[in-house]
Amino acid sequence: MQRGFSGGHGFHQGPGPGRRKGPPTSFIAISVALIQVIGTVFAASHQENARPLDAPAFVLLLAGPAALLLRRRMPVLMLPLTFAAALAYLLAGYPWGPVVVSFAVSLLLSAAAGLSWLAWLGAGAAALTVLLWSVLGGDEAWPLRSAAAAAWAAILVLLGEGFRRRREQIAEYRRRRAAAEQAERDEYRLTLARDIHDVVAHSLSMINVQASVALHLGTNEPERLRPALEAIKAASKESLAEVRQLLGVLRDDAPLHPGTRPGLARIPELVEHARLAGLRVELANAVDPATVREQQQEAAFRVVQEALSNVRRHSGAVSAVVRLAVAGNTLEVTVDDDGTGLDWSKQGGAEPGNGLTGMRERVEALGGSLALLPLDGPPPNRGLRVEARIPLREAAGP
Repeated sequence: MQRGFSGGHGFHQGPGPGRRKGPPTSFIAISVALIQVIGTVFAASHQENARPLDAPAFVLLLAGPAALLLRRRMPVLMLPLTFAAALAYLLAGYPWGPVVVSFAVSLLLSAAAGLSWLAWLGAGAAALTVLLWSVLGGDEAWPLRSAAAAAWAAILVLLGEGFRRRREQIAEYRRRRAAAEQAERDEYRLTLARDIHDVVAHSLSMINVQASVALHLGTNEPERLRPALEAIKAASKESLAEVRQLLGVLRDDAPLHPGTRPGLARIPELVEHARLAGLRVELANAVDPATVREQQQEAAFRVVQEALSNVRRHSGAVSAVVRLAVAGNTLEVTVDDDGTGLDWSKQGGAEPGNGLTGMRERVEALGGSLALLPLDGPPPNRGLRVEARIPLREAAGP
């Protein structure tokens, strides 16, 4: 069985959707408030002709940072309020300073929040305000000053949109990673379910058949009772060991040992178990296990295991032939029996059992195919062939 994850249940969990995006709003508002107040006080000390800072001036200096607190609850009002606070401060004739910092930050935050239309509208309003202020104030450098203001406003909006796109990319990456982890967990559970079915169904089938043989021999041929009981003991011991191994994988405290992994080398054990159950089985194995990867070997083992188990339980067959061969890049596994086969007149609308479904899923997961083919034998025991074709190497990508 394959380990679905390294570390068992310790799946990596990325930041959840409730994680705070960016710095806290309160931190931004306080930082901007300190910059505007301290910076303006320092700038005012070097401007002799400006209106002295008074209580209304400090109210306007703090109004812009206070509007930033609406970033989460009412983001549409944040930009107009910071613009109005800065414009009112300047129109009142107070000293120049970093009073526009809150408006610049609101441009950045609005664009980052996806309000691009509002951010560009605010940038245009800022550029137009600087243009009118310069022209009406008789500033000869009004073209340069207006262009610089428009450029800075545009840069802030573009930066905000860049932050937004980056955040969206990170969110998409996390969503895809979560989907991939969920798919991996689903595949792990499916693989585990197949393994449990293969181990339990095969072993219990063997024990059931041997127990029936033992009951018969205990009455008619007591001297053959001991081999039948020894077969039951061996099958139950092997089943118990594999079930414990599966449970250990679930607890993540019992790593699989390479020697216990189902593979081509253990197929003779399956054949011997089937023989002990009274089925004549011929094995033709022309495959060197060293040339086949572990995943392909395990799939071949499970196909033979499930096929022989079905032969004993359902087909009424007397004999079976197991063949393993390599043809080009394909490992071919066939199991023929002389039983009654599938009732093709009734199977058309029937759902396959867990065993057949598990075999097909294992083979197809490796890029192979599984087919159940009726043999052309004498009625009523026409026979059935289970044929699996498993690629030895992965197909090249596009």
